[in-house]
Amino acid sequence: MIGLMQPCPKIWLNGALVSAEAARIDPADRGLLLGDGLFETLRVADGAPRHAARHFARLQEGAELLRLKLPDADELHRALEAVIAAQGLIEGSLRLTVTRGPGPRGVLPPRAPHPTVLVTAAPLAPPAGPAEIVIARGIARDESSPLSRIKSLNYLPFILARIEAEERGAADALLLNQAGLVAESSAATIFLRRRGEWLTPRLEDGALPGIRRAMLLEAGLVREAALPIPWLFEAEALCLGNALSLRPVRSLDGQTVGGETGFAAFAAANRTVGFD
Repeated sequence: MIGLMQPCPKIWLNGALVSAEAARIDPADRGLLLGDGLFETLRVADGAPRHAARHFARLQEGAELLRLKLPDADELHRALEAVIAAQGLIEGSLRLTVTRGPGPRGVLPPRAPHPTVLVTAAPLAPPAGPAEIVIARGIARDESSPLSRIKSLNYLPFILARIEAEERGAADALLLNQAGLVAESSAATIFLRRRGEWLTPRLEDGALPGIRRAMLLEAGLVREAALPIPWLFEAEALCLGNALSLRPVRSLDGQTVGGETGFAAFAAANRTVGFD
């Protein structure tokens, strides 16, 4: 892996490459003060961002909901490529963050906003083994909110779920929706193998429309379903997947679940649609 070897890495901020040390976010930026913005995390493989068009499309859908004007896709792509080149990044990840930019005090956005666009890079984490996870008790997913469909900067429900997982000695936590159905984990889509078929939660149940998830559905390798809690414990295999990784689940709430035989076949299927 090559990347982030410089003492002070280069990032993209508002139209130019700058050193991370010299970068400055306006203290009045609404992304900082109010979580008013969006982000995407992209995998870099062989020196190129994977599935960038899909990430841009999801970003655009979120921007339309927030009434936030984005730079065009070509400009965003140039920003990603500039950071990859500046870092000499071959394998790693990029985070693209767009906020509404600075504004006056108060909730109402400025009439003529100047969005902040930030791109940073990071190395990939080493491959993780099977995960021990829990079902979050202290926070639930609000499937009725349109915000459940976008990657907004307000990540507090997921942060609380992840803190709970840490306190309970687990790697991650699954969030249920208000009806008690499985929605997703704090940072990944849940996939469940039942009766030889791979299933994943429905968007109407609070699942984020993940990129990996969408491509698996389009390829007919996964089907959407309402997932009640008992199905998790009865599953032939469970795993967590996002744009960066796919990880099997070994235990849920301290109980052994699933098996690795089904996961190996599923990982191979993921590779057929462009995910390692």
